Amino acid sequence: MAAAQPKGLSWFGIIRIGMVQASIGALVMLSTTVLNRLMVVEYALAAAIPAGFVAWHYAVQLTRPLWGQVSDKGRKRTPWVLAGLAVLAGGVLIASQATPMMADGFGAGFALAVIAYTLIGIGVGMGGTSALALLASGVAPQRRAAAAATTWIMMVAGIVASAITVGALLDPYSPERLMEVASGLALVTVAVTALAVFRLEQGHVVFEETRKDEPAPDFRAAIAEIWNEAAARRFTIFIFVSMIAFSMQDLILEPFAGLVFGMTPRESTQLGGQHQGGILLGMIVAGVGGSAFKGKLTSDLRLWIVAGCLASAAGLAGLALAAIAGPGWPLGINVFVLGLGNGVFAVASIGAMMGLAGAGEKTREGVRMGVWGASQAIAFGLGGMFGAMGVDIARRVQAHDGSAFQLIFAIEAALFVLAAILAVRAAGSQAMPTRASQAQDREIFA
Repeated sequence: MAAAQPKGLSWFGIIRIGMVQASIGALVMLSTTVLNRLMVVEYALAAAIPAGFVAWHYAVQLTRPLWGQVSDKGRKRTPWVLAGLAVLAGGVLIASQATPMMADGFGAGFALAVIAYTLIGIGVGMGGTSALALLASGVAPQRRAAAAATTWIMMVAGIVASAITVGALLDPYSPERLMEVASGLALVTVAVTALAVFRLEQGHVVFEETRKDEPAPDFRAAIAEIWNEAAARRFTIFIFVSMIAFSMQDLILEPFAGLVFGMTPRESTQLGGQHQGGILLGMIVAGVGGSAFKGKLTSDLRLWIVAGCLASAAGLAGLALAAIAGPGWPLGINVFVLGLGNGVFAVASIGAMMGLAGAGEKTREGVRMGVWGASQAIAFGLGGMFGAMGVDIARRVQAHDGSAFQLIFAIEAALFVLAAILAVRAAGSQAMPTRASQAQDREIFA
């Protein structure tokens, strides 16, 4: 009788990694959403300034493949996870201090913010890449897509919960209240992460298809192998284009709500929570109704990716109309629908990513997840910068806030349509996969 197959990380272990993801999401939400709104609306800074900070923190995440390589070569990944969260929390606290400083002494506040967002980028790259690599190597193959969906659903849930809570606690706003809220959030997230990773790798199973007989290749050789693999290369390009579309509204949604709809910081933060709530539901719908929770990856993922991209484009087209209609438009419903499409697209893409993570001949999960994380980080940074700078330029040229936002939202919608086309073309030249699940994973974007 054949020996029983190892199960790897239990569902409780997967949920513990999800708690780490939720903590990362909560901290990043404060630094990229709330502080962005405060800089633009409360302190009347150009939208390009917070966009530049956020772009810089994504640029720092170009180190993700290096963190993944270090994680691959080390005996354990959890110390890197906890260290990353501690650095991230410290960066968020410094950024919260720097934001009001820029209103009084811009030079000093700006310099402190650069340091803060550098730490935020390092923390996200170090902690996030190590957590995802642990997930990819320690979860049984038939559970990987479901595990990825579960942890990212938990991350979005953490963002939603923190957005609602932070929005309520910041009303009425003051710099002192901001520091109190940021300090509480940092303390809670680091404590949750420490509890989540405690003895998580004890008895940790590394599956045969992810274990390599030879030592991990050096960084340059690992990158060369990934880029020469057609499926990984095409997936990297798709991630880059789609994530630019995904991220362009991140830094302008709350300023849009404040400038065009007259919303307060509490109201606009809660609007962001509605968007994240839509993402959460979209992830659940794609995970349950699609292939993520069926124990294997199939070509169905392509359909869900395309559907999510097109639904996101429709939500952004609605925001373009809202920019002209103004108050009276069902903005909350519109933003929720946008989030729904974003969630469907995201969880299908994550499922494909997890399937390809252990598919390298020599490269391991850490460096492969790092490469895709770096592609995503570059796209997020460029997308946020393009969105914010585009709004600044359009507001000056058109001298009308609504028309400026309408233009940017329309461009975003067009980019999501382009991403859907790329997904179809990337998969169109291959026949439907019929063999083992790992071969299916490769052929999704082969």
